[in-house]
Parts: sequence; structure tokens; C-alpha cells
Amino acid sequence: MNYKDLLQKQLAKFSSKGYNRTFTPIYRYQDTFPFTRIDLPNEKIKNDKINPETTIWCSNDYLNMSHNPEVINRMIEVIKEVGTGSGGTRNISGTTPYHDQLEKKLANFHQRDSALIFTSAYVANQTTIATLCKKIPNIEVFSDQLNHASLIEGIKNSRASCSIFRHNDLDHLESLLAKKDLDQPKIIVFESLYSMDGTETNIYDYVKLAKKYNALTYLDEVHAVGLYGKGGRGIAFKNNVSNDVDIINGTLAKGFGQIGGYIVADQTIIDFIRSFSPGFIFTTSMMPSIAAAATKSIEIVETMDEKRKDIFNKAKYFKQKLNLLDIPFIDSNSHIIPILTYSTKKAKLFSKLLLEQYNSYIQPIFYPTVPEGSARLRITITPKHSIQDIDNLIAALKRLFDSEKPEQSLNITARQNQVA
Repeated sequence: MNYKDLLQKQLAKFSSKGYNRTFTPIYRYQDTFPFTRIDLPNEKIKNDKINPETTIWCSNDYLNMSHNPEVINRMIEVIKEVGTGSGGTRNISGTTPYHDQLEKKLANFHQRDSALIFTSAYVANQTTIATLCKKIPNIEVFSDQLNHASLIEGIKNSRASCSIFRHNDLDHLESLLAKKDLDQPKIIVFESLYSMDGTETNIYDYVKLAKKYNALTYLDEVHAVGLYGKGGRGIAFKNNVSNDVDIINGTLAKGFGQIGGYIVADQTIIDFIRSFSPGFIFTTSMMPSIAAAATKSIEIVETMDEKRKDIFNKAKYFKQKLNLLDIPFIDSNSHIIPILTYSTKKAKLFSKLLLEQYNSYIQPIFYPTVPEGSARLRITITPKHSIQDIDNLIAALKRLFDSEKPEQSLNITARQNQVA
């Protein structure tokens, strides 16, 4: 078999549908964000650089904590004290006081017994679910159809039986739970906030169903921690059910602006995952400086209720403007604003034109990240975006969507053909 030829054919097929991806080099300058410089060679740019006033609209650093001076100083202090790497896995030499301090801080932050940190939230999801479901005989998994890839991979890797329920459809979930014997082990896997749609979950009702049908609950709060609930403790905390969820997963990479993931749960579950999870046992631990910076970031984020309120107020303002202009988007109460283009070609085109003509960077989102035919531009507003920034982007979006009107369709169709 010609393996290279096989792979090239699959890539060609993927590309022919318009699903090939490009990665854009972005300088996220601390002192100018959300204004920055983007390097894009071969794109009609003088000296290979776009205007340094390009505005970023798709960052997951929701509270700009990666730019916080106290967090930066803490990371530098620890690097100077102990160097960059951790020296090994947690079981060998990779446990430092900074790792222990972060786990204690996370447990206190969520008001839970214990926490366990991983190199990413993806790894935390994948390895925790796979480990649990392999070790609990005959367990049945109930998974929301829009769950993140890390949750899906964890379920697949466990080889456990899985029932998929319609997104946020509690009636469908209950109908599936009711078909199983009450004594059969079960786990409901879901998210509190679905990042591609901005939809929020009614966690209280999930917990209620879990108790009724004798099921564990595994909740991904990746896009919620830092932004929702008092002190940014997440949607489960906001709904007063945080202690009723068996396992909560979170990230250090979004609301806290660093890198890494974690789970919080009771002591028994944490000890179990720490003892049996390959994705924890056999991986070099995160850099001590990152652990220290994350701890400092959490301390600061707990005090940022006004910043959180500012984000939601600006998101509400943005959505009101979109409604007035009849620009299609998925409306929700979240801070995430998905503007629908539906076609992948159009998402790529609009992203390209926003950058070239309006100095606004929004990465297009399309299959397989979202279902086919639901491509979009996903916008996230941070405290550093102003109302004037929003008005400027709204004006640009209006021009792009207006260009789709019948009398101007020839022009945009020609451009689509160039992008495809």
C-alpha cells in the first residue's frame, strides 16, 4: 500500500469540500490588545504585515488574564526560582509545591473536596471519562449530541456503551435513562455552556434526573469558569448545584488565561483518577511557573465581578445591534455570539474581507467543528473591547451582509470563487 498516496487522497477530498484550514500568526501584544499585528505573507501586504491596528474578535482569553501584570510577574518569579520544566511526571519528580498549591486553590474555588490538574482540559476530559468507564463494569454513558471532541474521545476510548441524546433535550435524555435497569451503572456527560452555539444548560434538571435514575454526572465547565457565577465559579455554582455534580471539568486556558485543565470532585473520585488514569500518570506535569501563574490568576478572577458584568453588557449591546440589522446569529444569554453564514465558503470569504478591508480578525468556524451547513463567525468580547470597537465591527458586518442583496450578488459570488 502507498500510505502517502492514501493520506493525500483523503486530504484532497477534504480540501475539495472547502474544509481545509489555515493558521494565522497573531501577535497578542499585552499593551495594545485587542489591537494587534497579524503576519500573513502573500496577501497584498506591505513588508508581509497587515496594519498593526487589526482588532481580534475571537480570543478565548475571555478576561485578558494572560496580559495581567500580576500574573506575568508571578510566572517570571517562579521561572527565575526553579527554571522552566517540571522535571517529570507527577509520580516521579514533577510534583512541586506550585502544583499542590494550584490544586488546593481549585478545590477551594469550586468549594469541593479535591482537585486534580492535567496538561489540558482536553486531556482531563478524555482520560477521566475513559478511566472511569473502563473501570466501572457495564456502565452506560449518556452523552449530549453536541458534546466536545474531548468528551466524545473519552467515551470512545472507554469502549463503553453510549446513548446520545438530543442537545439539551431533557425529555429525550429521560426516555433513554428509563430504558435501562435502575441498578445498571450510568453516567451523564454534558457541558454547562456549548461554545459554538452559546447555549446554556439547566444543570439543576440534569442533576435531578441523575438522582432519579441512579447516574453519575460529568460536567464540562470549560467555557463557563471565570465568567459565570459568583467569583466566576461556573454555571453549576450559579445554579446552586455545584456540590451535587459528581465531577466538574474546567480549564486554566480561557477565563484564567493560562494553559492546562483540571477536575474537581470528592476525595474518593480524585484519588481514583490519580491512581488509574494513564493520561495523568504517564505525562510530564505542567511547568511550575504556569501552575503558579494560574493560582495567581484565579485569585484575581475571583474579584472581577464588575469585569464579568461589563462583558455581558457589551455582548447584549452587540446582539441588539445584530437584531436591528437583521444579521443572522444564534441568540442566547451567553457571552458568545455566533454569527451565521451557513456556508463554509461564505464564512471564509467574510473572514478574509473583514481582515483585508476592515482590520478585524474573526476566524471562520466550519465542519467538522460544527455540523455541515452551519458555518459561522464566532465572536467573543473581552473587557478590552470598547463600544466604539463594537460599532465599527457592526458597520463592517452590515456592509458584508448587505453585499448579499440580489443587485450586488454577482460581485460577492466572484469573490467566493476566488476564496474557494
